[in-house]
Amino acid sequence: MSKSMPVRCPVCRRDHLYAAPVYPCACGAPVAPPLLRAARPEPITHRTWTDDWVTVRCTECERKDQWPQPELGCPCGTVLRIPVRPVSTPAPPGPAERPRPSRHPSHIPLPRTAVVSRPSFRPVTIRTARDAVTAAALYLKWLGFRDVIQPEVRPVSGIDLRGPDVVALVDPTTRPTGLRAVECLWLNGLSSSSTSVLFSLAGYADDARARADQLGIPLFVMDLTGCPQPVNAPADELISTDA
Repeated sequence: MSKSMPVRCPVCRRDHLYAAPVYPCACGAPVAPPLLRAARPEPITHRTWTDDWVTVRCTECERKDQWPQPELGCPCGTVLRIPVRPVSTPAPPGPAERPRPSRHPSHIPLPRTAVVSRPSFRPVTIRTARDAVTAAALYLKWLGFRDVIQPEVRPVSGIDLRGPDVVALVDPTTRPTGLRAVECLWLNGLSSSSTSVLFSLAGYADDARARADQLGIPLFVMDLTGCPQPVNAPADELISTDA
């Protein structure tokens, strides 16, 4: 399990406690990108797929793989890139003994509030905007929504996914999702008596998040592994109950 470290947003000066996400290596051992605690996080103003991946070495089998660059979304709307120690830099000494990991590959852990009866969510790697929509569709189905479909051409309403009981908007851009997207989604859900769900790759603007909380719209942030994480109470509630 990765250790938490303090992170201060250079834009709004808020302090956060951040822990790098843990992923399963091919050998089954849990792997977390080693964070550079002395380096300052940088706001992400421009994304490239190359910059969004880092090389990480498994301490159990020495295998090197590409994993998503650790990021932290601040409530002010800034997305921070958390520096990672290069594989060529020796790691600090660890404890003398540690439990050996299971040799059976595990999947990315479910959110804490997820119901126990669900199987592990199997995400898809996000490399394009369409991958982001696909990942969101899989997640909605994992939550229990049936017959979720993706239109071939995105409608004027901006709704990317629709099912009998759900409408969803997926924002794959590099800017925090704004207030307009939240309100448009809410109106579409209201008109069809459906649950409205919003997914974003770059987090949410303050006013958008506040409005979503008022309207009870679940907000999720996705990283490049395609695994959504809840960022507000309605999202936690959606995960903890069957759709």
